[in-house]
Amino acid sequence: MVDFQDLIQTEEYDFLRNNSRLGDRIMLLGLGGSHAYGTCQEGSDIDLRGVTLQQPSDLIGMTRFEQYEDKNTDTVIYGFNKIIRLLLECNPNTCEILGLDKEQYLIQSEWGEELIENRGLFLSKRAIKSFGGYADAQLRRLQNALARDSMAQSERENHILKSVKNALEDFNRRFHTYEKGSIRLYIDQAENPELDREIFVDADFRHMPLRDYNGMMGVMRSVVSDYDRIGKRNKKKDDTHLNKHAMHLIRLFMMAIDILEKGEIRTHRRADLALLMRIRQGGFRQGDNAFSPEFYEILEEYEKRLEEASAATRLPDNPDMDKVGAYVERVNRYVVVGG
Repeated sequence: MVDFQDLIQTEEYDFLRNNSRLGDRIMLLGLGGSHAYGTCQEGSDIDLRGVTLQQPSDLIGMTRFEQYEDKNTDTVIYGFNKIIRLLLECNPNTCEILGLDKEQYLIQSEWGEELIENRGLFLSKRAIKSFGGYADAQLRRLQNALARDSMAQSERENHILKSVKNALEDFNRRFHTYEKGSIRLYIDQAENPELDREIFVDADFRHMPLRDYNGMMGVMRSVVSDYDRIGKRNKKKDDTHLNKHAMHLIRLFMMAIDILEKGEIRTHRRADLALLMRIRQGGFRQGDNAFSPEFYEILEEYEKRLEEASAATRLPDNPDMDKVGAYVERVNRYVVVGG
């Protein structure tokens, strides 16, 4: 078993003490990834996530700081102002920093303790969109990987079309720009001589902001590229990744439901580990390219629970920005002028 306190004292983690943006400025440092969720196995990577105070020059001077990354140790430490912005959107990757068990924090200053105590300030119905969006992306990766290896080319094109349409609908819900035009995606006889059938698009826009158009194209390009990464299959590696995708999909639903039903961020999934580890270890696989009907029944149940939790939650539509603003100002005032 890894002693994480001893680990961060090693030379490999000297940046925690020597970097001018870290050291005594670190508010929080805790476990990330599988060690945070409790789903680690022998050989699992060690990820650390944290928060550090801004420097005065970031607030009243000419410097700008978003986050510090050390790729060698998989450590990411967010600047205070950046993590506040992410928390306000209920970003899953940053919410989990505030939901660790006490012993999972390796550094926790008084400012860090106060940030944890104030985590309720950031919880709102925005979690429905943020966690739902992450879960949808995770499901799409899972479907894409399965489809890539098991579908004929024409079937795969149909599957791509469905995924692109889902992404487009999500873009519509977020940006509501299509009153300025129309777009139609459909399958037809391929013009590419190497293909049987392929996706076509008919589009007509007027006075659409270029950034919105570029964003929409980016969404669709990313979906298509997910399916087009076809090469030699490393079965052991792919199966491991497929199982992890499936596990994280269910975990995202679990965390979202906790937030919406209980107003709690619970990163370590102690009560759910039996199910999550069964998924991770391949307990719901059916052959090389499929998951069992039981897995999809579980997925459907969590989708239903999230829908019900979304309808019944007592969380506000949006965070109370007056309270958040007062808290952030007090922390940053300390940075600039001291106690």
